[in-house]
Amino acid sequence: MRLILLVAVLAVGACGPGWADDSPLTAAEAKHLSNLRQVTSKFPRAGEGYFSPDGKEIVYQAYPLGYPFYQIFVQPLQPDSKPRMISTGRGRTTCAYFSRDGKGLLFASSHADPMIEQTEKAARELEAQGGRRRYQWDFDPYMDIYTIGHDGTGLKRLTDAPGYDAEGSYSQDGKHIVFTSSRDGDADLYIMDADGSNVRQLTNVDGYDGGPFFSPDDQWIIYRSDRQKEHMLQLFIISVDGKREFQLTNNLDQVNWCPYIHPSQKYLIWSGADYSKGPMGANFDLWKMDLKFEDGQVTGGTPEQITDHEKADVLPVFSPDGKQLMWTSSRTADGSSQLWIADWKE
Repeated sequence: MRLILLVAVLAVGACGPGWADDSPLTAAEAKHLSNLRQVTSKFPRAGEGYFSPDGKEIVYQAYPLGYPFYQIFVQPLQPDSKPRMISTGRGRTTCAYFSRDGKGLLFASSHADPMIEQTEKAARELEAQGGRRRYQWDFDPYMDIYTIGHDGTGLKRLTDAPGYDAEGSYSQDGKHIVFTSSRDGDADLYIMDADGSNVRQLTNVDGYDGGPFFSPDDQWIIYRSDRQKEHMLQLFIISVDGKREFQLTNNLDQVNWCPYIHPSQKYLIWSGADYSKGPMGANFDLWKMDLKFEDGQVTGGTPEQITDHEKADVLPVFSPDGKQLMWTSSRTADGSSQLWIADWKE
């Protein structure tokens, strides 16, 4: 899910109507967004969606009814479309991403956990007791990265190092995958070839580094880190060779995470919340920042708030053509977290 343990913002809820516009945009949101619609509904909760290369489908994670962990689903972007599970149906799953030719998908899964039955039982017991009413993500040591065909066949394991391997995404040319791994005892960024070979470490700083994505020109990687203060995530960008790194946010009263760069590479979007009074009551909204790439340097502009809804807005991503924005929000009529899409206005 590309976030650390304290980010507990999206409450559990029941199913809501698909492709509904039950929660109109606020006046401030209408500056950049229009034609808001809900695109998932048949799950207790769903989120972290990504577009297919042609923009006609999405892949995301959702809780199947009766199972305690997220699974990965593919769904066409059209009204009344039905989701199709492409993960194994066992264990925790997260961080799905389309291959650049659209013929395959990448995701992380713990279905190879040798104690999967005990893990599932413990989760069901916690759920029955009313536990985890808010979002929480565990760095499961049995989490590894897999690829699979769009039709759900040809599952292939790409990582097998001890520890957590997840949060992967492809380079724009499809030749590389950037991901987060705790294989050295600390969550750092790594890059590997698309077939899982030639793994190299990109960051090596105390603290969590995660949620990485390549820039549109494949020269940079945007990510989040709590290296300054535990849990207080800030945004960073690093060159793919690891030689140049720049901090884009530096406000330890605010948690900033899930950054994603617009296809034009002129700006990025992310989710942030004021934690000056602690996590209780902190609400995540979407933010935008201009980016300037010049002489090997990257600088960020003044942050601009994009959403100001009373419910949480997180995990934003742009469509391949840059004309739509998809994100996870609990602005649904029933308060459950679901995927929403709006048209994006510059």
